[in-house]
Amino acid sequence: MGNLWIAIGLTFFAGMATSVGSAIAFFTKRTNHRFLSVATGFSAGVMLYVSFVEIFVKGTDSLVAAYGDYWGHWINAASFFAGMLLIGLIDNIIPSAENPHETHSEEEMIPLGDRSAPLPDFDAIAAHPEQAAPGAHDHRVAEAKLLRMGLFTALAIAIHNFPEGLATFLAALDDPSVGVAIAIAIALHNIPEGISVSVPIFYATGDRRRAFLYSALSGLAEPAGAVIAYAGLRLFLSDSGGIPPQLMGVLFGGVAGIMVYISLDELLPASRAYSKGHDSLLGLVAGMVMMALSLLLMK
Repeated sequence: MGNLWIAIGLTFFAGMATSVGSAIAFFTKRTNHRFLSVATGFSAGVMLYVSFVEIFVKGTDSLVAAYGDYWGHWINAASFFAGMLLIGLIDNIIPSAENPHETHSEEEMIPLGDRSAPLPDFDAIAAHPEQAAPGAHDHRVAEAKLLRMGLFTALAIAIHNFPEGLATFLAALDDPSVGVAIAIAIALHNIPEGISVSVPIFYATGDRRRAFLYSALSGLAEPAGAVIAYAGLRLFLSDSGGIPPQLMGVLFGGVAGIMVYISLDELLPASRAYSKGHDSLLGLVAGMVMMALSLLLMK
Protein backbone atom coordinates (compact mmCIF):
# COMPACT_ATOMS: atom_id res chain seq x y z
CA MET A 1 0.00 0.00 0.00
CA GLY A 2 3.01 2.28 -0.41
CA ASN A 3 1.37 3.95 -3.42
CA LEU A 4 -1.83 4.80 -1.57
CA TRP A 5 -1.44 8.59 -1.39
CA ILE A 6 -0.14 8.76 -4.95
CA ALA A 7 -3.23 6.85 -6.13
CA ILE A 8 -5.62 9.11 -4.20
CA GLY A 9 -3.81 12.24 -5.40
CA LEU A 10 -3.97 11.19 -9.06
CA THR A 11 -7.66 10.38 -8.70
CA PHE A 12 -8.30 13.81 -7.18
CA PHE A 13 -6.36 15.45 -10.03
CA ALA A 14 -8.43 13.59 -12.64
CA GLY A 15 -11.74 14.43 -10.96
CA MET A 16 -11.02 18.13 -10.55
CA ALA A 17 -10.57 18.53 -14.32
CA THR A 18 -14.36 18.98 -14.52
CA SER A 19 -13.83 22.44 -13.02
CA VAL A 20 -11.39 23.23 -15.84
CA GLY A 21 -14.08 22.37 -18.38
CA SER A 22 -16.63 24.45 -16.54
CA ALA A 23 -14.20 27.40 -16.44
CA ILE A 24 -13.68 27.11 -20.19
CA ALA A 25 -17.44 27.27 -20.69
CA PHE A 26 -18.01 30.29 -18.45
CA PHE A 27 -14.88 32.40 -18.97
CA THR A 28 -14.35 32.16 -22.72
CA LYS A 29 -16.75 33.56 -25.30
CA ARG A 30 -16.24 30.66 -27.71
CA THR A 31 -15.23 27.09 -26.98
CA ASN A 32 -12.45 25.51 -29.05
CA HIS A 33 -14.34 22.47 -30.32
CA ARG A 34 -11.33 21.21 -32.22
CA PHE A 35 -9.32 21.01 -29.00
CA LEU A 36 -12.19 19.13 -27.34
CA SER A 37 -12.30 16.67 -30.22
CA VAL A 38 -8.57 15.95 -30.14
CA ALA A 39 -8.52 15.81 -26.31
CA THR A 40 -11.39 13.34 -26.01
CA GLY A 41 -10.00 11.24 -28.89
CA PHE A 42 -6.59 11.27 -27.18
CA SER A 43 -8.20 10.17 -23.91
CA ALA A 44 -9.98 7.31 -25.68
CA GLY A 45 -6.72 6.19 -27.32
CA VAL A 46 -4.87 6.10 -24.00
CA MET A 47 -7.67 4.23 -22.24
CA LEU A 48 -8.22 1.67 -24.99
CA TYR A 49 -4.53 0.90 -25.40
CA VAL A 50 -3.75 0.62 -21.70
CA SER A 51 -6.89 -1.45 -21.08
CA PHE A 52 -6.07 -4.15 -23.63
CA VAL A 53 -2.25 -4.09 -23.51
CA GLU A 54 -1.62 -3.55 -19.80
CA ILE A 55 -4.59 -3.80 -17.43
CA PHE A 56 -6.39 -6.77 -19.04
CA VAL A 57 -3.07 -8.66 -19.26
CA LYS A 58 -2.31 -7.97 -15.59
CA GLY A 59 -5.71 -9.34 -14.69
CA THR A 60 -5.02 -12.47 -16.69
CA ASP A 61 -1.62 -12.97 -15.03
CA SER A 62 -3.04 -12.60 -11.51
CA LEU A 63 -5.97 -14.93 -12.12
CA VAL A 64 -3.93 -17.56 -13.94
CA ALA A 65 -1.51 -17.59 -11.01
CA ALA A 66 -4.45 -18.10 -8.62
CA TYR A 67 -6.72 -20.47 -10.58
CA GLY A 68 -4.61 -21.99 -13.33
CA ASP A 69 -4.45 -21.35 -17.06
CA TYR A 70 -7.96 -22.50 -18.00
CA TRP A 71 -10.11 -20.95 -15.28
CA GLY A 72 -7.88 -17.88 -14.95
CA HIS A 73 -8.67 -16.83 -18.53
CA TRP A 74 -12.39 -17.55 -18.08
CA ILE A 75 -12.64 -15.52 -14.87
CA ASN A 76 -10.70 -12.62 -16.38
CA ALA A 77 -13.00 -12.51 -19.41
CA ALA A 78 -16.04 -12.66 -17.13
CA SER A 79 -14.62 -9.80 -15.02
CA PHE A 80 -14.03 -7.71 -18.15
CA PHE A 81 -17.61 -8.03 -19.36
CA ALA A 82 -18.95 -7.56 -15.83
CA GLY A 83 -17.17 -4.18 -15.77
CA MET A 84 -18.78 -3.26 -19.09
CA LEU A 85 -22.17 -4.40 -17.78
CA LEU A 86 -21.79 -2.30 -14.62
CA ILE A 87 -21.04 0.97 -16.41
CA GLY A 88 -23.64 0.13 -19.09
CA LEU A 89 -26.33 -0.28 -16.43
CA ILE A 90 -25.34 3.05 -14.88
CA ASP A 91 -25.62 4.77 -18.26
CA ASN A 92 -29.05 3.27 -18.88
CA ILE A 93 -30.39 4.04 -15.40
CA ILE A 94 -29.50 7.74 -15.68
CA PRO A 95 -31.90 9.60 -18.06
CA SER A 96 -30.12 11.16 -21.04
CA ALA A 97 -31.32 14.68 -20.19
CA GLU A 98 -29.24 14.56 -16.98
CA ASN A 99 -26.44 12.41 -18.41
CA PRO A 100 -23.21 14.44 -18.17
CA HIS A 101 -21.74 12.60 -21.15
CA GLU A 102 -24.29 14.07 -23.54
CA THR A 103 -22.78 16.67 -25.88
CA HIS A 104 -24.43 20.06 -26.43
CA SER A 105 -24.61 22.26 -29.49
CA GLU A 106 -22.45 25.36 -29.91
CA GLU A 107 -25.63 27.47 -29.91
CA GLU A 108 -26.34 26.27 -26.37
CA MET A 109 -22.81 26.80 -25.12
CA ILE A 110 -22.07 30.35 -26.36
CA PRO A 111 -24.44 32.15 -23.87
CA LEU A 112 -22.54 30.63 -20.92
CA GLY A 113 -19.43 32.67 -21.66
CA ASP A 114 -21.02 35.57 -23.55
CA ARG A 115 -23.78 37.31 -21.60
CA SER A 116 -24.80 39.31 -24.69
CA ALA A 117 -25.48 36.19 -26.78
CA PRO A 118 -29.16 35.28 -27.28
CA LEU A 119 -30.51 32.15 -25.61
CA PRO A 120 -31.50 29.23 -27.85
CA ASP A 121 -35.17 28.79 -28.74
CA PHE A 122 -35.94 25.85 -26.47
CA ASP A 123 -39.64 25.95 -27.36
CA ALA A 124 -38.75 25.26 -30.99
CA ILE A 125 -36.38 22.46 -29.96
CA ALA A 126 -39.10 20.87 -27.85
CA ALA A 127 -41.74 21.23 -30.57
CA HIS A 128 -39.55 19.87 -33.40
CA PRO A 129 -36.65 17.88 -31.88
CA GLU A 130 -35.97 16.18 -35.22
CA GLN A 131 -35.16 19.58 -36.77
CA ALA A 132 -32.91 20.78 -33.93
CA ALA A 133 -29.18 21.20 -34.39
CA PRO A 134 -27.08 18.17 -33.42
CA GLY A 135 -26.62 18.14 -29.64
CA ALA A 136 -29.45 20.63 -28.98
CA HIS A 137 -31.61 19.85 -25.94
CA ASP A 138 -34.84 21.11 -24.43
CA HIS A 139 -33.78 22.86 -21.20
CA ARG A 140 -37.11 24.39 -20.22
CA VAL A 141 -37.66 23.77 -16.48
CA ALA A 142 -40.45 25.00 -14.22
CA GLU A 143 -39.30 27.22 -11.31
CA ALA A 144 -40.43 24.74 -8.64
CA LYS A 145 -38.33 21.98 -10.18
CA LEU A 146 -35.03 23.85 -10.40
CA LEU A 147 -33.52 22.67 -7.12
CA ARG A 148 -34.76 19.11 -7.60
CA MET A 149 -33.26 18.98 -11.09
CA GLY A 150 -29.96 20.42 -9.88
CA LEU A 151 -29.65 17.87 -7.09
CA PHE A 152 -30.64 15.00 -9.37
CA THR A 153 -28.14 16.15 -11.97
CA ALA A 154 -25.40 16.29 -9.33
CA LEU A 155 -26.29 12.74 -8.29
CA ALA A 156 -26.21 11.57 -11.89
CA ILE A 157 -22.76 13.10 -12.36
CA ALA A 158 -21.45 11.42 -9.22
CA ILE A 159 -22.74 8.02 -10.32
CA HIS A 160 -21.07 8.38 -13.72
CA ASN A 161 -17.73 9.53 -12.29
CA PHE A 162 -17.50 6.94 -9.52
CA PRO A 163 -16.27 4.02 -11.70
CA GLU A 164 -13.69 6.29 -13.33
CA GLY A 165 -12.27 7.09 -9.91
CA LEU A 166 -12.11 3.38 -9.16
CA ALA A 167 -10.22 2.73 -12.40
CA THR A 168 -7.66 5.48 -11.77
CA PHE A 169 -7.14 4.48 -8.16
CA LEU A 170 -6.60 0.77 -8.78
CA ALA A 171 -4.23 1.36 -11.68
CA ALA A 172 -2.15 3.87 -9.70
CA LEU A 173 -2.16 1.67 -6.62
CA ASP A 174 -0.57 -1.16 -8.56
CA ASP A 175 1.71 0.93 -10.82
CA PRO A 176 1.91 4.74 -10.36
CA SER A 177 3.41 5.27 -13.82
CA VAL A 178 0.39 3.61 -15.46
CA GLY A 179 -1.86 5.49 -13.04
CA VAL A 180 -0.41 8.82 -14.21
CA ALA A 181 -1.27 8.05 -17.84
CA ILE A 182 -4.82 6.98 -16.94
CA ALA A 183 -5.29 10.04 -14.70
CA ILE A 184 -4.25 12.34 -17.56
CA ALA A 185 -6.62 10.52 -19.94
CA ILE A 186 -9.56 10.78 -17.55
CA ALA A 187 -8.70 14.42 -16.79
CA LEU A 188 -8.85 15.23 -20.52
CA HIS A 189 -12.16 13.36 -20.67
CA ASN A 190 -13.48 15.38 -17.73
CA ILE A 191 -12.80 18.76 -19.40
CA PRO A 192 -15.61 18.42 -21.97
CA GLU A 193 -17.68 16.61 -19.35
CA GLY A 194 -17.42 19.69 -17.12
CA ILE A 195 -18.76 21.78 -19.99
CA SER A 196 -21.61 19.36 -20.62
CA VAL A 197 -22.52 19.35 -16.94
CA SER A 198 -22.57 23.16 -16.74
CA VAL A 199 -24.95 23.64 -19.67
CA PRO A 200 -28.15 22.02 -18.29
CA ILE A 201 -27.60 23.39 -14.78
CA PHE A 202 -27.09 26.92 -16.13
CA TYR A 203 -30.29 26.78 -18.16
CA ALA A 204 -32.18 25.19 -15.27
CA THR A 205 -31.13 27.82 -12.71
CA GLY A 206 -29.87 30.81 -14.71
CA ASP A 207 -27.05 30.98 -12.16
CA ARG A 208 -23.50 30.80 -13.57
CA ARG A 209 -21.90 30.42 -10.14
CA ARG A 210 -24.12 27.53 -9.14
CA ALA A 211 -23.53 25.76 -12.45
CA PHE A 212 -19.76 26.17 -12.06
CA LEU A 213 -19.87 24.95 -8.44
CA TYR A 214 -21.95 21.86 -9.25
CA SER A 215 -19.67 21.02 -12.14
CA ALA A 216 -16.56 21.36 -9.98
CA LEU A 217 -18.07 19.35 -7.13
CA SER A 218 -19.08 16.57 -9.50
CA GLY A 219 -15.41 15.71 -9.90
CA LEU A 220 -15.21 14.85 -6.20
CA ALA A 221 -17.06 11.62 -7.00
CA GLU A 222 -13.81 10.25 -8.42
CA PRO A 223 -11.64 10.62 -5.29
CA ALA A 224 -14.68 9.43 -3.32
CA GLY A 225 -14.63 6.31 -5.47
CA ALA A 226 -10.93 5.89 -4.65
CA VAL A 227 -11.52 6.16 -0.89
CA ILE A 228 -14.42 3.71 -0.99
CA ALA A 229 -12.38 1.32 -3.14
CA TYR A 230 -9.54 1.47 -0.61
CA ALA A 231 -11.93 0.85 2.29
CA GLY A 232 -13.36 -2.14 0.41
CA LEU A 233 -9.91 -3.52 -0.33
CA ARG A 234 -8.98 -3.32 3.34
CA LEU A 235 -11.74 -5.81 4.06
CA PHE A 236 -10.13 -8.35 1.71
CA LEU A 237 -6.48 -7.86 2.61
CA SER A 238 -4.54 -10.99 3.42
CA ASP A 239 -2.65 -11.42 6.69
CA SER A 240 0.54 -10.28 4.96
CA GLY A 241 -1.06 -6.94 4.21
CA GLY A 242 -1.08 -7.41 0.44
CA ILE A 243 -4.06 -7.69 -1.88
CA PRO A 244 -4.89 -11.31 -2.82
CA PRO A 245 -4.00 -11.91 -6.50
CA GLN A 246 -7.43 -13.33 -7.31
CA LEU A 247 -9.13 -10.17 -6.03
CA MET A 248 -6.72 -7.87 -7.84
CA GLY A 249 -7.16 -9.91 -11.03
CA VAL A 250 -10.95 -9.60 -10.93
CA LEU A 251 -10.69 -5.85 -10.25
CA PHE A 252 -8.25 -5.36 -13.13
CA GLY A 253 -10.53 -7.24 -15.51
CA GLY A 254 -13.50 -5.13 -14.39
CA VAL A 255 -11.56 -1.86 -14.67
CA ALA A 256 -10.47 -2.75 -18.21
CA GLY A 257 -14.12 -3.35 -19.14
CA ILE A 258 -15.21 -0.04 -17.59
CA MET A 259 -12.53 1.91 -19.45
CA VAL A 260 -13.26 0.26 -22.81
CA TYR A 261 -16.99 1.02 -22.42
CA ILE A 262 -16.30 4.66 -21.50
CA SER A 263 -14.01 5.01 -24.52
CA LEU A 264 -16.39 3.46 -27.06
CA ASP A 265 -19.73 4.71 -25.74
CA GLU A 266 -18.80 8.17 -24.48
CA LEU A 267 -15.39 9.47 -25.54
CA LEU A 268 -15.33 8.54 -29.22
CA PRO A 269 -18.91 9.73 -29.94
CA ALA A 270 -18.18 12.99 -28.10
CA SER A 271 -14.93 13.40 -30.02
CA ARG A 272 -16.73 12.86 -33.32
CA ALA A 273 -19.43 15.36 -32.32
CA TYR A 274 -16.83 18.07 -31.72
CA SER A 275 -14.52 17.11 -34.61
CA LYS A 276 -13.71 18.55 -38.00
CA GLY A 277 -12.14 16.21 -40.52
CA HIS A 278 -9.90 13.60 -38.93
CA ASP A 279 -9.37 15.37 -35.58
CA SER A 280 -10.99 12.52 -33.67
CA LEU A 281 -8.84 9.86 -35.30
CA LEU A 282 -5.66 11.90 -34.90
CA GLY A 283 -6.35 12.29 -31.19
CA LEU A 284 -7.10 8.57 -30.84
CA VAL A 285 -3.87 7.48 -32.55
CA ALA A 286 -1.82 10.07 -30.65
CA GLY A 287 -3.19 8.74 -27.36
CA MET A 288 -2.28 5.17 -28.29
CA VAL A 289 1.21 6.19 -29.41
CA MET A 290 1.79 8.13 -26.19
CA MET A 291 0.65 5.20 -24.07
CA ALA A 292 2.73 2.72 -26.07
CA LEU A 293 5.87 4.85 -25.71
CA SER A 294 5.25 5.28 -21.98
CA LEU A 295 4.95 1.53 -21.44
CA LEU A 296 7.99 0.78 -23.60
CA LEU A 297 10.17 3.32 -21.82
CA MET A 298 9.18 1.84 -18.46
CA LYS A 299 10.37 -1.65 -19.43
